[in-house]
Amino acid sequence: MYPLGLRLTGRRVLMAGGGRVALRRVPRLLEAGADVLLVAPHAHTSLQALAESGALRWERRGFTPSDLAGAWLAVVATDDPEVNEEISSLAEDARIFCVRADDAAAASAWTPAVTRHDRLTVAAFADGDPRRAAALRDGIAARWEAGELTAPRFRRSGPTGEVTLVGGGPGDPDLITVAGRRALRTADVVIADRLAPGELLEDLADDVEVVDAAKIPYGRQLDQAEIIRVMLDRAAAGKRVVRLKGGDGFVFGRGGEEMDAAVAAGIPVRVVPGVSSALAAPALVGVPVTERGLVHEFTVVSGHLAPDDPGSLVDWDRLGAGSGTIVLLMAVRRLGAIAARLVEAGRDPGTPVVAVMDAASARQREWRGTLADLPDPGVTSPAVVVVGEVARRRTPSRDLAAVSRPSCVPTGRRAAEQQDQGRPRRRRRARRSPPRPSSGRRISPSHRRPTGRGRSTAAVSGTPRRG
Repeated sequence: MYPLGLRLTGRRVLMAGGGRVALRRVPRLLEAGADVLLVAPHAHTSLQALAESGALRWERRGFTPSDLAGAWLAVVATDDPEVNEEISSLAEDARIFCVRADDAAAASAWTPAVTRHDRLTVAAFADGDPRRAAALRDGIAARWEAGELTAPRFRRSGPTGEVTLVGGGPGDPDLITVAGRRALRTADVVIADRLAPGELLEDLADDVEVVDAAKIPYGRQLDQAEIIRVMLDRAAAGKRVVRLKGGDGFVFGRGGEEMDAAVAAGIPVRVVPGVSSALAAPALVGVPVTERGLVHEFTVVSGHLAPDDPGSLVDWDRLGAGSGTIVLLMAVRRLGAIAARLVEAGRDPGTPVVAVMDAASARQREWRGTLADLPDPGVTSPAVVVVGEVARRRTPSRDLAAVSRPSCVPTGRRAAEQQDQGRPRRRRRARRSPPRPSSGRRISPSHRRPTGRGRSTAAVSGTPRRG
C-alpha cells in the first residue's frame, strides 16, 4: 500500500449506494471539493437534502457503466455484492481507483480513518481493518487534544496574518473549547487578560510571544486602544494573533470592538466563543439560572457602574420589579448600591443571593445570603453574583461538589513531562509578565521562554489541510 492524498476539487467522484456508508463518505468528499455523482434508487434523507440543495447530483436508479465516465474515483457501497463487483471490475479496466465498503481486499484503494487538527490531516491505515484504523485514529486525536502530541509549526510566507478572538472559559483550562485550544496551538502571539486561564499559557510553544493585557479591575491594565494596536500590528506583520479572554469575549469583553477593528483594517478575524462565567460559575455550585416551574428568564448585568451613575444603561426598575434571575458581573464594588436599588424597585430584601468567587479554579469559594446582607466583606473580586430564587439551590452533596470543582491534575505537556519523570509534580503557577514600566500607560513587555526543550511528534500520515 502506498499512502496518498487526493486533491479532488472539481473532480468527479462516483458514489454508488445511498445508505449508511454513503452518509459517512459523501460529506468528506464534498468538503474536499469533489463533484459527487450519487447513484442509488434510494438514499438517506440527509443525502436527499444535499441533492436538493445542489451540493451533489443524484441519479435515482441503479448503476450503469456510463456512470464511470469522467470519474477520478469510485466509492462502491451498494447492498448487492454482484453490482459492487461489476463496478469494481469496470473501474479497474478504466484505471479509476475504487473503494469498496464490502470487500477491502478486492478494492484498489482504501479510505483511511481521519482526524483533523491545526490545519493538519492525520490519516490512519490498518491493512484494510477499519476498526483498528479507527482505534488508532481516536488514540491520536485524544492525545492531540490533551496536548501530549505536538507538530512543528512553520511560519507562513503570506504578508498578512490573522486574528482569532478566543473565549478561554471561566478559569479551569479543561473548560476551554476544542477550537480554542487549536487556536492557541497555532498562535504566534497571544494577548491574554488576567482572567484568562493562565495554565493554558504554559502549554504554548516556546517561541510564542505572550503579551499580558492585565485587565485588573480598577487597577493596572493595558488601554483598549493599545491592545487593538498591538493586535493589528502583529497580524499585519504576518503573525497568527490570538486574543485570549476569560469567559466569553462577547459578554462584557469588548470582543465586538476588537472584531470591528480587525475588519476595518482588512485583517481576517475569527471568533471562538467561550463558556461564559455568567452560566458556569453558578452551575459549579449547583445553581441553575433557570428552573422549570420557578423562573423562565435570566438577565446578565454589568455592575461596573452604580445604578445612579448617568452612564448606566441598565433598567434597574424593570429588574427590581421582575422575578427573573439576575446574574451580576464586575459588580463587587457596587453590590451595596445595587442591592438597595433592587429592593427600592420591588425585590424582597430576603431574596436569596449567591456569590461565586474565583470560579473554576482551585481557589473557588462561595458566599450565600440575601439582598439585605449586601454589601458583605466576604464577597471579593472576581465574583459572579446570582440574585433570585434559584440561589437557594446548592450542590446536594460534598461528593458532587468535588466532581464539579475543577481538577488540579496537570494536563497537556506538563502531564507528559510528569509521566516521563515517573513522579507527580505540582502545577506551576501561571506565568505573568514583568511589571509595567512606570512611564505612562504602556504595554507590559512581552516575554519569551527559553528555547531548546525537546519535543516529540507522532503521526500516521499527515498532510496540510490546504495545498
